[in-house]
Amino acid sequence: MSRRKSIIALENPGVEEGAEVVKDALSGRKALIIIGNCWVDYEGRASSKLEPGERMVMIKGDGSVLVHRPTGYEPVNWQPPGCLFQSRVFKNVLQVRALRQKPPESVRIHFDHIYLLSALSLVDRGEFSLYASEEDMQRAILLKPELIEEGFMPITYEKKVEPGFVDVYGTGRDGKMVVIEIKRKAAGRDSALQLAKYVESIRATVNREVRGMLVAPRLAKGVQTLLRTLQLDYKALDPRKCAEVLGEAKTKKISEFL
Repeated sequence: MSRRKSIIALENPGVEEGAEVVKDALSGRKALIIIGNCWVDYEGRASSKLEPGERMVMIKGDGSVLVHRPTGYEPVNWQPPGCLFQSRVFKNVLQVRALRQKPPESVRIHFDHIYLLSALSLVDRGEFSLYASEEDMQRAILLKPELIEEGFMPITYEKKVEPGFVDVYGTGRDGKMVVIEIKRKAAGRDSALQLAKYVESIRATVNREVRGMLVAPRLAKGVQTLLRTLQLDYKALDPRKCAEVLGEAKTKKISEFL
């Protein structure tokens, strides 16, 4: 057993030894991770039984429970925060029971072998920042066209053309039509070539000059040269900036700006 500050880790503990750590962790609202051979019984709005297998069980300080198989990202059994817990050893099997009152639910987790057991007092005060997706970047440009350039005026978005859909379509400060292709990460050769196809398709349908603009936080190696060859523009746009724009105008709708 190793101890470091508020961390307890047991490797291949006996059921009785593990039960003591589990009981202490549950009463102290610590984060608890149990890896071993277990089976699960659920009763509540329905009922289910998970046959024995080697799994990872996480019990968090807020009373939430997740039972994970060795593969996949979704838990096979889970309970939301607010559970009450009971634990005991019966016939050399560790039993952990999670109870909810509204709605009435019960999850019983049984371990006959424990491979790893950890109890941790974790502190997390960090704020979570989710930067913009490509769809969010599109919306930010429609809400604040000057992200592209002063004088840019969006006309539409997701414009259907023969090769696909143009992310944003509008007029630039020079009066030319502007076809915009948006990428959230580094834009590669495929993005530049796709934009060139969009531009050619638009040129065949309008009686005005057309510019193509690749919008992304950065370009992959060699793409700047390709853009010059194809006579396309590049606009560096950080998704974090788009997230700020959306935060300022989160109650507004795209249709209000078109």
